[in-house]
Amino acid sequence: MSIDLSVQGQSRPQLQKAIEDLVEDGFLGIQLRVDDERGEWVGSAGVRELGRSARPLTTGHFRIGSSTKSFVATSVLLLVAEDRIGLDVPVAYYLPEVGLDRRITVRMLLQHTSGIFNHTGELHEDGTIVPGVPRQGKEWVDNRFMTYRPEELVRLSLSKPARFAPGAGWSYANTNYVLARLVVERVTGRSFADELQRLVLGPLEMTGTVAPGASPEIPGPHNHGYYRYEDAGRERTVDVTRQNPSWVGAGGDMISTTRDLHTYFSALMGGRLLPAELLAEMRTPEATAGYGLGVFAQETEGGTVFHHNGATMGSAALMYSSADGGTTLTAGLTWVDDADLSMAPAFRAAQQRLVGEVFCGAPGR
Repeated sequence: MSIDLSVQGQSRPQLQKAIEDLVEDGFLGIQLRVDDERGEWVGSAGVRELGRSARPLTTGHFRIGSSTKSFVATSVLLLVAEDRIGLDVPVAYYLPEVGLDRRITVRMLLQHTSGIFNHTGELHEDGTIVPGVPRQGKEWVDNRFMTYRPEELVRLSLSKPARFAPGAGWSYANTNYVLARLVVERVTGRSFADELQRLVLGPLEMTGTVAPGASPEIPGPHNHGYYRYEDAGRERTVDVTRQNPSWVGAGGDMISTTRDLHTYFSALMGGRLLPAELLAEMRTPEATAGYGLGVFAQETEGGTVFHHNGATMGSAALMYSSADGGTTLTAGLTWVDDADLSMAPAFRAAQQRLVGEVFCGAPGR
């Protein structure tokens, strides 16, 4: 294991120990950035590539998975501020050709209360799995460079029964955000990537964040993520750093860096991106899962913390902030993924450990 202690004029041994422990729990590499009243701390642990000794980059690009949803929600709300989208307007008004239930509003998409089937598959309360696009095992590996058009993903979702009537429940569905991105593109007449640049990336001078669409490329430099699967009775491991993320679409396709995630989330939570009334709407959670409009609200010993983490094949992002944007934790993690999601418990433990260290007054603050 290789360790990086790239700190900015301060020693945070508990943070370094925390990420070293997470590597011992099975992560391949971790890059962590903390910005708070003590300044900026940046560190890494593990390795950059499987089978090699070079330490993980602390400035590397990585796939941020569902943290993408926060960027989509913020873009929608900025268009609400421009009077181009209405939160409580039926989505069918903007996308009449899709055939959505007219009770589904833009707000329901952003809050996962639409009831729409998740195109990446659904896990029901009784343990039944209803599959969507291929996302496991050899089938996903063989199709990892395939392009899915957003309209295909929506059609797949609408071919399945709704989980519940619009507004009658909460169910996390990537398709909600595929539709939200289509609304952005319809009302502006521009690609989401262009609108994201105009609304968020440009004003915040974020140069390391990409909405890649169907491109499998990832900017350099970057750490590497992997996938383990069965093929004809043999276990194989493949580098999946390059993959076409259109299978998840706007539910989780973006790429960023820990610095850019800090810049974005600190500005958002600090009130420097959205008008106050729209930020308040975004941060008002529904009762089931504490989900607002593209962010989770989590009560901790140190107060309310807002976040939207994300994971995709072999790569994940952590993105947390205090309510005032003054304390942020952003991280990129890589590992050897598999169909059984073997690292999921360790990923949950990583979130709890790091939030405790940074936001809850644990030793290391």
